Order: sequence, then structure tokens, then C-alpha cells
Amino acid sequence: MARPRILLADDHTLVVDAFRTLLEAEFEVVGTAADGRSLLALALQLKPDVVIVDLGLPLLNGFDAGRELKRLMPHTKLLVVTMNEDTTVAAEALRHWASGYLLKKSAGAELILAVRELLRGKSYVTPSIAQRLVDEFIHEPEVHRRKTLSPRQREVLQLLAEGRTMREAATILKLTSRTVAFHKYRIMREFGLRSNSDLLKLAIREHLVPPA
Repeated sequence: MARPRILLADDHTLVVDAFRTLLEAEFEVVGTAADGRSLLALALQLKPDVVIVDLGLPLLNGFDAGRELKRLMPHTKLLVVTMNEDTTVAAEALRHWASGYLLKKSAGAELILAVRELLRGKSYVTPSIAQRLVDEFIHEPEVHRRKTLSPRQREVLQLLAEGRTMREAATILKLTSRTVAFHKYRIMREFGLRSNSDLLKLAIREHLVPPA
């Protein structure tokens, strides 16, 4: 009987190696990806049953990669394993594309449990995040609306915040430099930003890049 197939997406080699060691007794780890764009290409090629994805991936963050992956492969189960304890991020991921949300500080046995639950067609949220989601829903049921970035704006902002030039970002996104510049300055205008430092702060706030 074939073992369930797992794809790992994390840019830290030690984390990937630890996850592989934990999982390989029960599952088949079919590949690893170190950035969001490699993740999309590998997932389409390997067609795993479960993708374990970190949110802090370079080139294309795990949140946007996961959302695109869910669109392309709706039956694949996506499990977030992250250091990010922000319940707003967790709620958005679970609402739009993730089947599970786990913290990297969780025990190894919880990772196995989460994968099993997803393969059974259930969801899994680590208890500390689940409880906080419930508490916040009870006490603050209204969602506070704010300006949001379009998917293309998120891609451009992440690459610029990672230190890419507009020309480099254009090459990665297969756009012209003029189009990248258009998106950059539209973001600055819409969000009232005045400098590249302000762009970086916005990227951190949107969890597109980790804090320095």
C-alpha cells in the first residue's frame, strides 16, 4: 500500500531535515522547496497529498504561495508550520486555503497528528492558536477592515522588501520594469508611504518578510 506523499516547503535546511526525519517512518517525503516559486513548480510536478509550508518563504511568501496552490490543486491538503503566532494571519490562512495551522515550537508528535488529521479530511489547528481564535471571535466578532494589497502588489512588495531592484523583480515576475515601478508607486500612494523604509515596514506588517 502506497504511503501518503508529503512535500516540504521551508528555507531552513535544519528544519527540513528535522521534518523529514519525523515524517519518513510513516509518510513518503517526495521533495523539498526553499522558496514559494519553487514550491508551486514542484507541487504541480510531484502532486503530493499534503504540503507542509512555512509562511516566511523568500521570492513568494508561503501565504500567497499556499493560496495559489489551493487554486491550482484544490484537493491537496496544505498544512502551515510556522513561527507566526498572529491569530489574524492564522484565521486568514485557514479561511482561504490552509487545512491546518501548527507552530514550529510544537512537539514532533503534533506534526504527525496534524498530517494524519488532514489525510482523514479533517482540519487541525494547534490548541493555543485554536483557543485564541475562539476567544477573539467571542470578544471581537467584528472584522476590522483596512486597505488591502492586490496579489500582484504583494508579489512586488515582497521582492522589493527582500532587496531586489525593480529590474530584478521584473525579471522574476516576467513583467517590465515600468510595470513594477507602477505597482511600487501605486502602493506608496495608496498607503501614504514616503520612502523605501516605509515600504519595508508595510511588508513586515503584511507578513511578507520577517522583521529584521
